[in-house]
This record gives sequence, structure tokens and C-alpha cells, in this order.
Amino acid sequence: MPNAIFARVVVVASLLTAGCSPLGMFDTLVPKDRGTAKVASAVAYGSEPRQMLDVYAPHSDQIGGRPVIVFFYGGSWNSGTRSGYAFVGRALAAQGFLVVIPDYRLVPAVRYPAFIEDGAAAVRWAKAHVADFGGDPARIVLMGHSAGAYIAAMLAVDDRWLKEDRRAVRGFVGLAGPYDFAPFDVEASRAAFGAWPRPNETQPVIWAGAGDPPALLLVGADDTTVRPRNSEALGAKLRDGGVSVDLQSYSQTGHVGLLLALARPFRGRQPVLKDIVNFVRKVD
Repeated sequence: MPNAIFARVVVVASLLTAGCSPLGMFDTLVPKDRGTAKVASAVAYGSEPRQMLDVYAPHSDQIGGRPVIVFFYGGSWNSGTRSGYAFVGRALAAQGFLVVIPDYRLVPAVRYPAFIEDGAAAVRWAKAHVADFGGDPARIVLMGHSAGAYIAAMLAVDDRWLKEDRRAVRGFVGLAGPYDFAPFDVEASRAAFGAWPRPNETQPVIWAGAGDPPALLLVGADDTTVRPRNSEALGAKLRDGGVSVDLQSYSQTGHVGLLLALARPFRGRQPVLKDIVNFVRKVD
């Protein structure tokens, strides 16, 4: 990677960690994993403009049978676009997985539970169509960062959304997810959930328990945006139900840094990608 480009990537990453720069700029600059391809782009999984998704896959002669990861990005339920996460799609595809990254409707156009409903629709699309790209529809892992981890968690632990399709979910990977944050004391959560008459219903920790898929919960020890106690609470509730949980905390890592550790230039800082890959292969 040329020094000038690397320097710009580092600067953008620093701004992102401080909450000062859009992730799309980082994704444009950062080098992507080779041996992968975006095999489907802007595929509609619903009728709304934001109900579209991209699919990433490794270059390989393998025919079918790949584990599938459906990744939901964060953004406080009010921002984000799948185009800023190609580095995530290609990082995971390079490990042999088929990766689906959907957009979903955002606040203020919608409120809870619309973004979860979109997540469920994207997973149902995956179950119906990933075989066309070499994926196994019976081997799906749900993954997300921040607000996206919330969506993935609700789909994993609350069968109101996927119903019988939840049987295809082999595992859940949550990066810096908010799972136990009622009452709503910040503007983003008030805007997304404040109108719902029964706040407890919106919390993954309320629904988690026996029969849920195994979970890998990843946190940055220095995260002040979504406190690690969210993952600790969800992990405890799942363990009480007999569910296998692996909770990993990374020192000197913040909220965005946990996600950026998936990008090629920053993987040496924390083994986030390695831990995700090992988990997905274990639950496969």
C-alpha cells in the first residue's frame, strides 16, 4: 500500500474514531482483500428504495455449501449505507464466506420496529437466494456493529421476526451492540424507540434465553458510545438459558475501532477478524 494512501487511511480512521468523518471515505481509501468479488449489487429485497442489498463472495471453484454471513451496519438507526462497508464484505468473503450486506430504512422516516422488519426481510431473501451464489441457506450467521448488532440480536433472540426461518440461524456475532439500554436517555434511542408504548419489548436482553443460537459478543474496552455492560448483560442472560456465549473484550479499542479492526491495515492491532472467523467455522 503506497505510503501516501496509507497515511490518508490512518487520518480518516482517526477522524472516524472521533466521530468526525463518514465511513464511505474510509471504505474508498482502504485496500480491500483480494480474491473476492461483489457478485450482486443493489438487489431489491423489498419495495422501498432502501430495501436493497449487496452480496460478496470469494473467488473459488467450490460449488455451493458456503456459510452465509448477513451483516448489518451501525449508525444510530438514523444513518449509514451498505456502500461504506465493502471492506467488511470482502474481509469476510476472503475467509470463505458468502456475505450479504443490506440497507434498511432509517429514522426519521421510520421508527421501531421497521428496521428490524427490514432486517428480517433481508434474512428471508438470503435464505431464499444465497444458493444461487454458492451459499448454504441452512447455515446463516447474523452479524452487526452497533445499531446493526441490535438488529442482528433481535432477529437472533426474538422469534417474532423470523419465525420458522430462525432455524437457519447458526450463530450471532455482535460488535459493540446495544442490547440493554432502556430507559432511553440519548436522543438517538429516544427518536428510534421513544414512541413505542412498551419499552421493554424493544430490548434484546428481555427476549434472550434458551434455544437461541450461540453468540460471539465483541466489545472495545474503551467504548464510551455503547458501554460493554450491554454485551455483558446479554451474555449473562443467554448463559442462564444454556446458550453458548463467547465474550471478547479488546484493550485500547473504542466503538469504531472495533469495526475498523476488520480492515486490512488495522488487523494487527486486535484479532477481531480471526475471532469472528473461528466462531463462524465452529458453529457452522
